[in-house]
Amino acid sequence: MDSNMIAFFAIVVGIPVVLGIGSDMFKRWLKLKERQMEIQGVQTAEKAAQYAAHTERLEQRVRVLERIITDRGIAVADEIDKLRDDRPVDPLN
Repeated sequence: MDSNMIAFFAIVVGIPVVLGIGSDMFKRWLKLKERQMEIQGVQTAEKAAQYAAHTERLEQRVRVLERIITDRGIAVADEIDKLRDDRPVDPLN
């Protein structure tokens, strides 16, 4: 009879308590993963914006070079020298 009481207690009390604690732990883990994904999304958007800005700057430079070559082929070297910049180029800025 004593082992039946222990089994009954384990089934009626123990299992629901364990499932309740496990459920709470899973909910917290799920919230953590959602937050991590939000942060990663923001970081990805920021990087995409940086790459887009860098690409736009490169496209502007190519347009200038195309204009120099097609409009005034005489002083191309002088114009290119004016565009040169001695500072090191940061690929994201």
